[in-house]
Amino acid sequence: MKIVYCHCSLYNPGGMERVLLNKVAWLSAAGHDVSVVTTDQQERPPFYRFPDGVHLTDLGVNYSLDNDKPLRERIPSYLRKRRLHRRRLTDLLMAERPDITVSLYPSESSFIPDIADGSRKVLELHFNRFFRLQYGRGGLTGLIDRRRSRRDVSIARRFDKFVVLTDEDKNYWGRMPNITVIPNAALPMPLQSDCSARRVIAVGRLDFQKGFDRLIDAWELVKADPASEGWRLDIFGQGEWRDMLQARIAEKGLDDSAAVNAPTGDIAAEYAGSSILAMTSNYEGFPMVMIEAMSAGLPVVTFDYKCGPRDIITDCTDGVIVPNGDIRGFADALLRLMADGALRRRMGRAATAVTDRYSEESVMQQWTALFESLTQK
Repeated sequence: MKIVYCHCSLYNPGGMERVLLNKVAWLSAAGHDVSVVTTDQQERPPFYRFPDGVHLTDLGVNYSLDNDKPLRERIPSYLRKRRLHRRRLTDLLMAERPDITVSLYPSESSFIPDIADGSRKVLELHFNRFFRLQYGRGGLTGLIDRRRSRRDVSIARRFDKFVVLTDEDKNYWGRMPNITVIPNAALPMPLQSDCSARRVIAVGRLDFQKGFDRLIDAWELVKADPASEGWRLDIFGQGEWRDMLQARIAEKGLDDSAAVNAPTGDIAAEYAGSSILAMTSNYEGFPMVMIEAMSAGLPVVTFDYKCGPRDIITDCTDGVIVPNGDIRGFADALLRLMADGALRRRMGRAATAVTDRYSEESVMQQWTALFESLTQK
């Protein structure tokens, strides 16, 4: 089977990129012809090493070069680039004639069902139904956000199959005949934590979505409690919020117990050297960091954001779910685990069961069954 995945870029150390890597590596090893087509790679190498058998092609559209432009310039430039994107992707698909084309949302999703290359079109959403509205922006930008969010439903209906990551998110989309749920896989970690290290870890892109500003606010409350003596917080990631988060740590006098670190190529070792994962995201699709850390034996303290925590965590068994935005509650949950080593170890052992519930073999069998059902129609 020939399968093409469409994504914006592969140079970031993000969860989507890790999931895509694992997926295409499995499919390639299973004998499928797999390609990844990007728009914004800009000749940068992929952060993760993709198998030699997976073809990587960049279309040179480069939407991201307009991110810092004023809205009045960004809109016409986006429309021009979308026409270029459509033309180049159409040429590629007509030449390749894949069996399945998968869009990872959103760049090509508005036009890809119209490309008559003969492939079945699949839309794969790694966010959630409300991802465009999470910023709560006002004015013209907010109006555009709300309009595009309403339009997402009609776009998703046009695909042969629309795949979301959680049952929670599926319910938010309403009655759609083509929607289905396939979660991300949880791969076993090569190293395990014994939950003895006095360290809390957080991992993700340094931007609004991951909400690390909220984590730093909670950490300030944690460090005001004597029970936190000797504990530290390490955040791993890159992104536009890096300087702001560093400044926030300094302003609160937390330099000696908190740090923002560059992404690492050995995240398994960092999980193994930690005892708690903290997740303060404003929204997710299916939090890969959460299942990675759990597979390494870490209990999780997380806000109850949309979507993922309640699909993955059993509250007070393998983690603690805190009402979204409750900074004091989040700090108290961290302090509870920090003060009780036996509780951390018990929750950490329970957390490793995530690899049974979301095994790679089970998840990828769901994907291959979906692809086969589409090509047999």
